[in-house]
Amino acid sequence: MALAFGARESTGLLVPLLVIGDVFAVIYYNRHTRWSYIARFLPWMLAGLLLGVLIGNELPEKAFKMVMVTVILASVLMMYWWDKRKSGVVPTHWAFSGLIGVLAGVTTMIGNLAGAFSNIYFLAMRLPKNEFIGTAAWLFLIINVVKLPFHFYIWETINKQSLLINLKLVPLILVGLFVGVRLVKLLQESLYRKMILLLTALGAVLILFR
Repeated sequence: MALAFGARESTGLLVPLLVIGDVFAVIYYNRHTRWSYIARFLPWMLAGLLLGVLIGNELPEKAFKMVMVTVILASVLMMYWWDKRKSGVVPTHWAFSGLIGVLAGVTTMIGNLAGAFSNIYFLAMRLPKNEFIGTAAWLFLIINVVKLPFHFYIWETINKQSLLINLKLVPLILVGLFVGVRLVKLLQESLYRKMILLLTALGAVLILFR
C-alpha cells in the first residue's frame, strides 16, 4: 500500500480494511483470547498511539517514509533475534510490556506496523498459536477502531476517495480471510514466521526505491 499510494496516505487507507479483517478474526478466534495479556499491553499501546499521532502529523513525507522503513527493518531484526533465543523464561517486569507496548502504539499510528512488536511480546509470553492469534485479533480490533477518528479528523488520510478504494478491496479481504484460516492450519509455525520476516524486510527495501 505504501508503494502504491504513498507512505502517509497508505496508513489511512489500510485502517478500515484492517478493522474488517479484525472483526472476522475475532469472530473465528474469540474462544482462544487471553484477556490478561491484553489488559497488560493495551494501556501502553494506547499511550504510544497518542505519541504517534503527534510525531506522524509533523513529519514531512520523506522523513515519514524513512521512519517507516527504519521501523520495519528494526522490527524484523528484533523478531529474528527473538526467534533465535532458546530461553523458555517469560518476561514479567512491567518495563518489558511498557517498552514494547509504546513502540507498538507509535508504529501502529505512523505505519500500521505494530504487528512486529506485538508479535515479539506474544512470542515472549510463549502463547500457543491459536491463543496468539485470538489475543492479537482483539488487541488490534480495539486499537484500529481507536485510530479511525485520528485518521478522519487530524491526519485526514481517510476520505471519500480512500473509502471507495476500500469498498473495492473488501471482497478480496474476505477471500484472504478464508485462505488465511486454512494456511494457519497447514503451515508449520517456524516456516510461517520466516516467510513473514522475509516478505516484510523485502517490502521495506522496496519502499526506499519508490
